[in-house]
Amino acid sequence: MTDGTEWKTNARGRKFIASFSGGKDSVLALYKAMKVGEAVGLIVMLEEEGERSRSHGMPPELIRAQATSIGLPVYTAASSWEDYEEVFMSLLKKAKNQGAEVLVTGDLDTPAHGCWHDKVAKNAGLKLGMPLWEMDHRETVEEFINLGFQTILVTVNLSLGMREDDLGRTLTHEYVQELVARGIDPCGEGGEFHTTVIDGPIFKQPIPVRKCEILRDGEYAFMRLELL
Repeated sequence: MTDGTEWKTNARGRKFIASFSGGKDSVLALYKAMKVGEAVGLIVMLEEEGERSRSHGMPPELIRAQATSIGLPVYTAASSWEDYEEVFMSLLKKAKNQGAEVLVTGDLDTPAHGCWHDKVAKNAGLKLGMPLWEMDHRETVEEFINLGFQTILVTVNLSLGMREDDLGRTLTHEYVQELVARGIDPCGEGGEFHTTVIDGPIFKQPIPVRKCEILRDGEYAFMRLELL
């Protein structure tokens, strides 16, 4: 049984498929994996109707713009929560047929035992790579900012200390300090917020977006981004 230590380095010298949300953690993990291995594509799971990504609620056209700027193909499929694992597995097997040896994810706090990504990777005949695993949350965000990535907050949980006026803000060192002072995990690992990355060192060109209306759904507020 693994203790997880090899997860941080499994992408080294190998071809990999990256689980991709378009947010800061998946992008930073992709960046780190691309430094040592070769990406064959991005896996993006969509909600049943295929109009938004399941993880961050992003429209497919925005995800495709990110993937095009990064220069990678997208492996995508719509699913319900009931058949999520089955559909995800089918994408992993497709990627394996294209040469992938490793599944890379942006998880920080996944337990070493009983890890879902480890299970599905093994079932598909792949290794698991998690370059951010067990990194300090603040150090992770600060590295992301120092590398020159730009990201916009697009979802906030209003019951966890976030506010509507956090939507549309860009992660900066000053904003990280503010979040910490407010008692909020600057990585948003408790579900406090989600982000969309629009530029950085693995992007050939920035993603041009327009900040649109704010929507509410219970304890959540969302800012819709539209491609220009």
